[in-house]
Amino acid sequence: MKVRFLRLCAIGLALILPLSACTSGVSGKAETGKTLVLSLNQSEDHPSYIALADFGERLKAATDGRWDVKVYPNETLGAQQEVIQLVSDGSVDMAVASGTQLENLSPHFGVLNLPTTFKSIDHQMKVIRDPSIVGELFTSLEDSKHLTVLGGLTQGDRNLYTVTGPIKEPADLHGLKIRVQESDVHIDMINAMGGSATPMSYGEVYTALQSGVLDGAENNEISYMTQHHNEVAKYVARTRHLVGLDYMLINSETYNSMTPEDRKIFDAEWDETMKMHTQLWKQETAQAIDEAKATGTKFNDVDEAAFTKALAPVVKKYLKSPADHELYEAIQEANQ
Repeated sequence: MKVRFLRLCAIGLALILPLSACTSGVSGKAETGKTLVLSLNQSEDHPSYIALADFGERLKAATDGRWDVKVYPNETLGAQQEVIQLVSDGSVDMAVASGTQLENLSPHFGVLNLPTTFKSIDHQMKVIRDPSIVGELFTSLEDSKHLTVLGGLTQGDRNLYTVTGPIKEPADLHGLKIRVQESDVHIDMINAMGGSATPMSYGEVYTALQSGVLDGAENNEISYMTQHHNEVAKYVARTRHLVGLDYMLINSETYNSMTPEDRKIFDAEWDETMKMHTQLWKQETAQAIDEAKATGTKFNDVDEAAFTKALAPVVKKYLKSPADHELYEAIQEANQ
C-alpha cells in the first residue's frame, strides 16, 4: 500500500509541474512551453537517465526556458505498460518503453525486435534515425493511441553466457537451459539456436544459474555485470544474435502543439540525445567487458554464419505481412 501511495503522489506531482509553464495544446493551439514529464524504468546511473537528463538541460537552454524535460527514473510513475497508457491519455508527456511493449500495440514493431535484424548498434541507430525507413511505423499509433514514436535508445548487443564451457556453434547449446524473456520471439530464438528456452523473471536468474536450474542466459554486457551474473556464468559467447531497443514515446497532441520553431529545436536536441546515448552505451559496454575479464570471464567468438542460418526460420515466421517484409528489406539495405 505504501508503494502504491508513493507512486500516486509522484504521478500527482508530475501532473502538477507542467501546469505552471504551459497553455493547453489539446485544443490545437500552439503551446508556449512546459516541463515535459518523462517516465524511465532505469536508475540515475544508467546511460539512458544520463542522456535524457542532459536532453532536458539542453532543451531548456535552447528554448530560453520555454521547454524542459523532467525525468522520473526507477519506474516512479509506474511500470511501462501502465505508463504507456498515461502517455496515451496525456497524463504523462513522454516515456521510454521496450520493444516488446510496442509489439503489444502493433505487431509491426516486432520487425525491429527480431534476431539478426540489426547487424550492429551503428546499423540499428542509422535505421532508427532515418524517417524514410521508420517514419510510417513511428507515426502509426497517432490516430488510435495518440502516441508518437520519436526514436529509440539502444540496449546493445545481446550475447549468450553459460556456466560451463564456451559456446561456439548451435550444436554446443544442445540440452542447455537458457533463460529468456517471456516472449514468443525470444523463446523461438533460443530454441532455434539449439538451446532449451526457459522463461523466467529477471530477478531470479542469478540464483537459478548458481543452483543449476539454468545453464545460461542471454543479455548485453552491461546487464551481465550489473546483475553480477559474471560471478556464476563465466563464459560469454559473442553471438550478437539481437540488438535490443527501447523506444521514446511522446503524447502526439503535446508534440504537435509545439510551435514550428520549438519543434525544430526539440527534434534537433532529441537527435543529439540519441547520438549521445549511443556513445555512452559503447563506453559503458567497453568498461563492463574490461571488468568482466578482470573477474575471470572468458569471451569467445562464434560461427556467426551458423547462428544466422539457425535463426533464419524465426525471422521468416514473424515477418507476417508484405509491409513487414518491406520494412525488413529496407533495414537490411541500410547496412549495405
